[in-house]
Parts: sequence; C-alpha cells; structure tokens
Amino acid sequence: MRHYTKIDKIYNQESNADIKERIQLVRRITQDKQHIEDVANELHRCRAWAYKWYKRYNENGLEGLQDQPRTGRPPDVPKETMLKIRQELAYSNTGWDFRQVMDLIYKKTGVRYHEVHIYRLLHKWGFKSKVPKKRFVNTASTNEKKSFKKE
Repeated sequence: MRHYTKIDKIYNQESNADIKERIQLVRRITQDKQHIEDVANELHRCRAWAYKWYKRYNENGLEGLQDQPRTGRPPDVPKETMLKIRQELAYSNTGWDFRQVMDLIYKKTGVRYHEVHIYRLLHKWGFKSKVPKKRFVNTASTNEKKSFKKE
C-alpha cells in the first residue's frame, strides 16, 4: 500500500488541470526519482516547460506552481470614468446600440474603441441586447403569436 505524502494530498485536492500536471511533474522527479526530461516526454511537454516549473518549485515550493497574475495592457480610460459611463447606460430608460455607446465613450474620454470592444465592454458590464436578434422572430408557435396580438 502506498504512503500518501503532502504532494499527493495537494494533488488530490487541486481542481485546476494545469496545476495538477505541474504537481505531477514535481512528484515524479522528487519522489519517483525519474529524470526530468523523461517526465517531460511522458507528459507530452517540452524540456523547457519541465525545467521552468521544476525551477519555480525549487524556488517557491508548491506555491511556485500556481499561475502568476498577468497585468496586460493598461486601459486607455480610467476605471472611474468607465464606471460613470456604465452607470449612465444603466439608468437610461431608452435602448441604445453599440454606435451610441461608442459615441458616448468618445465624447466623455476622447478614446475611440472598436465595435467589437464595445460589445466586449457591454458584455463585461452585464448588459444584454434590448432588441431581439432576427433569429428569434419566428421561434414562437402560431397559437402563441395569435394569443400575443392585441384584439
């Protein structure tokens, strides 16, 4: 019967598949005494990947196997300004389309965003289309359409 170690317990509790793979790499190298390049081949990974994660484990322990935060490109518009624009859209009683939102952002900030990014922002803010898409027009049955019509 196999004796469970700390690494085995953490492996069993982990839900992220990428981190589980890194823990498996470390366990095979440290406990099973396999060569790092052999483990990389078994996991279908390159040597550089294996050396990178093993080095991070040696420097920071099991915490080093976690993903580091990524900063990305900083936004062109401050968060406070975008929050005000979002609130203005939320309190609006009328519907709007992406062009109106794009113009509103441009008027308030001087930054012009692409159409696709406007849709991303609206989705991130939790807004949905107020006008149904054309594909939903004929989904109701004939009886449902008749019952919905005004008499």
